[in-house]
Amino acid sequence: MAGHSSSLFPTDHTLNKDIAPLLHPGEKQCLESLGLIAYRYRKVKDACKKLQRSPSRYVCALCASLSQILKHDYEALVVETEAKVLKRDSLLVANGAFVPLSSVRAIFSAWDAPLAALSTLMDDLQSDKEWKAGPLIDMLLARSKTGVHRVADIFARLSTAVQCVWRSHLTGLMVHGSLSNVEPLATKDYVLVDSSFPSCISPQSRELIAYVGRAIGTIKAVKWQKQLPRTLATEHTLMLEGVLPEDQHSFDAVVSQIRINVGEWLWLNVLTKKDIEDAVDSLGNYFLLRNGEFCLALIREIERLKVSRLTNRHGHASMIREQDLNLALLRASLGTSAQHDPCLARIRFHLPTGPMRPLLPSLTQLNKHPSQSTSFANASPFDASLFNSQLLGTPLSLLYSIEWPLDLFLGKTELTAYGVVFSFLSALRKTHTRVHGCWSSLSNAQRARRRWTGLGEGGTSEDSEARKKLLRRGWGIVRDMGWFLDTLLGYVMMDVVEVEFQKLKGVLCKEGASAEQPPSKGETNLTSQANQKPVAPLDFTSLRTIHANYLDRLLNGCLLTNPGLTAVLQSILETCEHLAAQVERWGGDVLPALLFEGSLRAGEEGVGAMVKERWAVVADIDETLRNLLESFYEQLNASISQQPLSNGLDASRSMYVGVSVANRSAVNMSRGIDKNMDDSRRHVERLLLRLDFNGGLSKPRRVEGEILSGLR
Repeated sequence: MAGHSSSLFPTDHTLNKDIAPLLHPGEKQCLESLGLIAYRYRKVKDACKKLQRSPSRYVCALCASLSQILKHDYEALVVETEAKVLKRDSLLVANGAFVPLSSVRAIFSAWDAPLAALSTLMDDLQSDKEWKAGPLIDMLLARSKTGVHRVADIFARLSTAVQCVWRSHLTGLMVHGSLSNVEPLATKDYVLVDSSFPSCISPQSRELIAYVGRAIGTIKAVKWQKQLPRTLATEHTLMLEGVLPEDQHSFDAVVSQIRINVGEWLWLNVLTKKDIEDAVDSLGNYFLLRNGEFCLALIREIERLKVSRLTNRHGHASMIREQDLNLALLRASLGTSAQHDPCLARIRFHLPTGPMRPLLPSLTQLNKHPSQSTSFANASPFDASLFNSQLLGTPLSLLYSIEWPLDLFLGKTELTAYGVVFSFLSALRKTHTRVHGCWSSLSNAQRARRRWTGLGEGGTSEDSEARKKLLRRGWGIVRDMGWFLDTLLGYVMMDVVEVEFQKLKGVLCKEGASAEQPPSKGETNLTSQANQKPVAPLDFTSLRTIHANYLDRLLNGCLLTNPGLTAVLQSILETCEHLAAQVERWGGDVLPALLFEGSLRAGEEGVGAMVKERWAVVADIDETLRNLLESFYEQLNASISQQPLSNGLDASRSMYVGVSVANRSAVNMSRGIDKNMDDSRRHVERLLLRLDFNGGLSKPRRVEGEILSGLR
């Protein structure tokens, strides 16, 4: 039973064939059972000796722990039983001279299941040449969940030993920012190695671990003048030593608290208030289009780039590449306030589909009713591809390069939200510019025509009447488009972007002042309470929560969290582009010239073919636009009456999700800071009032019923 060789069992656990016939069947069964236990014990011991030479620290820790378990439990039982036999213990030795095999079998029966499970474990460990920490811990935890108490206890102790080694590596990463040379938890860029993490660690905790490790490691690498205090490092070490990954709730709470502590220290020593203000200002100027002159210049540069590539006959030079768009950014900044802005170097364009040839504006008919549109039918409440094709005709993204320590504040989720808002605002501003250009083109053509036709439109009486109706209807469409885009753009830029931006800046300035100017000692308690701010000085946790709420209100206010409204808005912008493209194709005028091919000949009566053709196009666009505007108004009204606006972004969870649970006080403080949250929910109500100020959308429009017989 202690692992020594015996003539009873020459090989494995099979009885010697010469002795077996001499034994009673009961004795034979008892000996074979004891032999099987001894065989499994020898097998586990030999496997442990081999695996202790493994390069994996986790496998070595498992074998060392298993050897200790066998020594203190199984081997101690063997020695104890042997001592009882030698001492002729009356409970074991009958009549002082006879030891029943059944008694010995009963003593060691408790190790049947444990040694069987350990034997299988050794086979599995030896079958794979390399075991990572994650799969190994997962396997041990899974096998510890059994109804056999001794087996569960042994595997729990083995998993604890492996988790302690893993925890020491985690402590090095989260407390010292260091990575082990053997089996590191992350790469040199602090990207976590998936196979080094057990499945019991939540994705949120993994993200927090990567964030803290990268932050502390980067601080040490750049040799920052201020390093993490030793007292805080000691506190974090003790916190980590008190939990194991298998206790998911406690482990998540500890990791979250460490993330909060590190974030607070970074806010006070590394990422300062000025860095945050500069980032918020630059993002507002270029992603929220608060720098209007630069925005318009950029739209003109992109349009000029498309035209130059369309007129270029060389194949390789007719492509639009990312470097061309980034050069357009620099050209657009010339002569504007962005020319000398160092933050301009942080933004750049990205073409997800690679270089492309410029596309002409679409002239396809938009006959679909908005309810039949499927482009956004299955869109998620927060879609990163919204409106990103309007500016160039192909998917285009504006990126913002962030470096240390700004990446502690801005993550991928926040930058994605800014990119979506930029795509929407730039599409709206570009379409608005196109419609204004169409209006100017129609005005210039009208003035030129009046020089020759006087007050009429020329042609025969019937043709003149048709031309008059066509011109008036074309003017009406452009007027409606301009009115809607003016209203929507004014609402978005003033009621949403500007209001929310100033609200955020006000919080930053107010809290920064309260942190820099604490109350004097001479103030009485009554005076201190009277002058006390509604919240504590701004810290890192509340800052990220405030910024998350700010982005959420921007997305809600810009209607980007409502798939139905974004689908209709997309169709409205496409309809406006369609009309502007048609007017450009027609030479800048809705009416064809009297001498064009297709106009009436001398002495003929009726309406010209070209007038009929253009009437059909204009009438179709007019009907489509009216349906879209009414659908937009109805859905906007329904979004207010039926349910509140949904949350489009939870940016506070993008870098440390557990904070919302572990630090509810910070969330409550952010709610106190953001006391105007209810006012922001009225953004949509203000837009409804603007759109229906004169009852143009709430009242049914008179349908154009008087169509000339020649046009029917």
